[in-house]
Amino acid sequence: MNAWWPARGATRSSAQSLAQTLNAISYSTLPPTTIEYAKILVASTLASAAAGSAIGSARIIRELAKDQGGKAEAPIWFDGAKLPVNQAARVNAMASDAAASDDSDLRNVAHTGTCLTAVGLALAARTGATGQDLLCAMVTGYEAAGRIAEAVTPPTEALSGSWGRGFHASVIVTFGGVAAAARLLKLNDEQTANAIGLTATTMGGLAIGTNSWAREYHAGNAALCAVNAALAAGHGYTVNEDMLEARGGFLAVFSGDNANPAALTRGLTAEYQISKFLAIKLVPGAHALQPAVEAAVAAARQTNVVPAQVAKILVSGPQIRTVGNNGVPQNMVEAIHSLPYFLASAVVDKDFSWVHTTPEKIHRAEVARLIQLVQVDPAPIPVHYNWSWGATVTIVTNSGAKYTNTVDAPRGSAPRGIEWSDIDAKFHALMPQSGMSAARIDQTLRVIHELDRVRSTMQLTDLLR
Repeated sequence: MNAWWPARGATRSSAQSLAQTLNAISYSTLPPTTIEYAKILVASTLASAAAGSAIGSARIIRELAKDQGGKAEAPIWFDGAKLPVNQAARVNAMASDAAASDDSDLRNVAHTGTCLTAVGLALAARTGATGQDLLCAMVTGYEAAGRIAEAVTPPTEALSGSWGRGFHASVIVTFGGVAAAARLLKLNDEQTANAIGLTATTMGGLAIGTNSWAREYHAGNAALCAVNAALAAGHGYTVNEDMLEARGGFLAVFSGDNANPAALTRGLTAEYQISKFLAIKLVPGAHALQPAVEAAVAAARQTNVVPAQVAKILVSGPQIRTVGNNGVPQNMVEAIHSLPYFLASAVVDKDFSWVHTTPEKIHRAEVARLIQLVQVDPAPIPVHYNWSWGATVTIVTNSGAKYTNTVDAPRGSAPRGIEWSDIDAKFHALMPQSGMSAARIDQTLRVIHELDRVRSTMQLTDLLR
């Protein structure tokens, strides 16, 4: 035993305790919901990557990685080329994040599934993992990322939406990636703890980059960092064991005095992070805006009012203190972060779907007019919200009539149950952008549905080439 690892009965660091907890997870003991949600993450991430693969940010990094080449270990989705496992994970994660159509954790804006799927499928290709191996690694990774989220943002602060001192949520998702990589590489407790420590000292990214291509660059770096850390630790690389909780360590930097290290050291329970906090995007854009747009659609259908009759669109919620820029978005990146655009489009169309990121939908005169009418409700009705993204929308007509709807957790989230019918619809809506034939898309989705019975994940990754 390495002297770095505490003797039996001695106090262990946060990374050491977390590593032991994660390695104690076994596929045979996982609740069925966790397995289904891991499969759902695979389908959702691939669909998002199909939509993002042609975006300039993803294309640039993909072409750079292919130019640099290296050992052919794992495939680039929808491309045909193979790259070293760390670069394949990076390129594929960027494609998923670029389209902003992936997943989020209900407590924050962490797109954990993008990192888990990109890292998981890349390392599964290298290691010859079974479907069950991959799914267990993904559930384990979500557990790791979720606990890091809790440690950085204690539950008492989660409803306020406050976390992380201005850093992008990729600093959370990368721990999911490294935990999944550690499982697929069969790292022991000590190696896993070192991989966690390496990840803590490597990953960053500023929240200010959310509204530019910096966002997906963070996602790519999170996957790259996770794979590199796991590979290095597997070869014997070690770091100081108190990287998470020490003065000047990860928790101090990212959370300060608000850290909750107990989230990293508690034992396993029957309730896993993935089955409680996962949310899948069923429409494009920032997940924190989706309860509001869902409420707006419901209120608009209730009124059946034409756009010209709308006088105001009022919105409120735990995190809604301003609606931001009331200007018309100029492109997809601006549109997916614009609450006024979301609400105006929902009221005009009485719907909001994947087509609402297209220029044809964004640049409409009736939408531009309603964008100017969106404002924070000055006298919101009293509502109890369980989740920080909850929202209430009120449509006020020219006659003074009001129509109100409230959504707490969005459709496609764990509290409401995630339905395969919604995921299948998303898959069929977005996957054609990959260039795959309809028959191959159907075949790929069937394999994902049956991933827990697949003997080699190459059955899936071969279809993506």
